[in-house]
Amino acid sequence: MRLLVCISKTPDTTSKIRFDADSKNFIEEGVQFILNPYDEWYSLVRAIEIRESIGGQVDVIHVGNTSSDILIRKALAIGADAAFRIEDEASNSTSVAYQIAEFVKSHPYDIVFVGKETIDHNGSEVGSKLAAFLNLPFVSFCNHLEITNNIAVCSMEIDGGNEIIELNIPFVLSAAKGLAEQRIPNMKGIIDAKKKPLNVIAKVNVENHSELVRFETPAAKSGVRMIDPDKLDEMVDIFKNELKII
Repeated sequence: MRLLVCISKTPDTTSKIRFDADSKNFIEEGVQFILNPYDEWYSLVRAIEIRESIGGQVDVIHVGNTSSDILIRKALAIGADAAFRIEDEASNSTSVAYQIAEFVKSHPYDIVFVGKETIDHNGSEVGSKLAAFLNLPFVSFCNHLEITNNIAVCSMEIDGGNEIIELNIPFVLSAAKGLAEQRIPNMKGIIDAKKKPLNVIAKVNVENHSELVRFETPAAKSGVRMIDPDKLDEMVDIFKNELKII
């Protein structure tokens, strides 16, 4: 079974986020980048588990420049067999999905994995757009996956329970928490990763239909206001007249 895992680069959650004077560009200086956890912990690990169970090939693909190579090598160290990097800036979800779709059209896979979202933009857009460009079924926010005789059984958490569906391969899947357990690269994996291929692919032209206007940081949180527990009227007045929630 041929499995492709789409991986992305995100700032570590402890990083200080800054933008330039026009609020259009994220300042990467001094920022520690990591593999997006939904891609690494759930998508990649579940793909490796499937290969270990029924055989096959696990490849990873990334849209970005050479600064991402160290993170791609980490995916190889965890257990991916080969890696592909499309030489382009990951400027928006449409461009990323289209670039990957063009690759998959000439390199067919049985399942294409994406994380349910990246922890920086939280857009949850690439998976559905990728499936649309490929004209494939899309399973979103999957937390359990089993494969038997080319039939997939997928579970997705919904309000009040889980939705379970059955479908034929190929398809695109976005991975949510619960799909797999995180794996840490061991020394053998790190050494082997240096020998595995990392193929660089030229980008294709993509017509973008959206434009980034600006980034905005959330308003600073105010300090905690202490209210005497015996003065409930004061608390009600704050909720009603200041917070406008009652």
